Amino acid sequence: MERADKYICSKTGISRKEIRDIFKNGKIIINGIVIKDPAFKVNPAQDCVLADGIKLSYRDKTYIMLNKPDGYVCSTRDGRSETVISLVPQQMYNKDLFPAGRLDKDSRGFVFITDDGDLAHRMLSPKKHVAKYYLVRLASDYKESYESFFEEGIRIGEDEICLPARVRGMPGQPRYAFVELYEGKFHQVKRMFESVENSVEMLFRTQIGNLSIDVELGVGECLEMLHKDVENLTTSSDFFESFERTKEKFWAYLINNKL
Repeated sequence: MERADKYICSKTGISRKEIRDIFKNGKIIINGIVIKDPAFKVNPAQDCVLADGIKLSYRDKTYIMLNKPDGYVCSTRDGRSETVISLVPQQMYNKDLFPAGRLDKDSRGFVFITDDGDLAHRMLSPKKHVAKYYLVRLASDYKESYESFFEEGIRIGEDEICLPARVRGMPGQPRYAFVELYEGKFHQVKRMFESVENSVEMLFRTQIGNLSIDVELGVGECLEMLHKDVENLTTSSDFFESFERTKEKFWAYLINNKL
């Protein structure tokens, strides 16, 4: 059992002071009854709680797929820019959510948001060999010579050498490339292409592990994930299968969203 005000605060991000006012105004309904006492005890796993018209759903863990727009940072707090957490709808929100992995402020696509630290560790650890996939638009035409540089472990700084990675050009689109990484160094994809004397104009993460972003998910929208999909986040994937999947699924999306 848990205090109603504490539970609602954890699930909505509403401040304790605001919650007291909502109770006072009779806008908290628990199991069909208006409750005005913030200290009222609830069982989150069993009780139906409506807070100012928002139905709060009990979840042991929360798993969210976000189609990140540019302009947002992958952080829980940032004093200068809006964070991806601000895009999570209130009905999915809880105070323990965090983005599992980074995507640059000006990059787009699949960001996984959760409150499951164990799963995030399994997904992000290079030792677990969970790949991330990106579609990029380059400033200059793609060259096949990039492939050997990436596979050998490209140098992106005096003391920084990347793990072996894969890249392929997209057929019929000379300035687009598909990249597979097993790590996440700062601005890594951009720095890798700078090392081969090219630059990235647009970066869109299409896939984590063996799970692709839902192509029907609008920019800035969130989707609560099913457990069978969550399992695919830490499942090994095949580069060439992922490449073919991207060709089949994403061209219309890219055109419609002017990527």
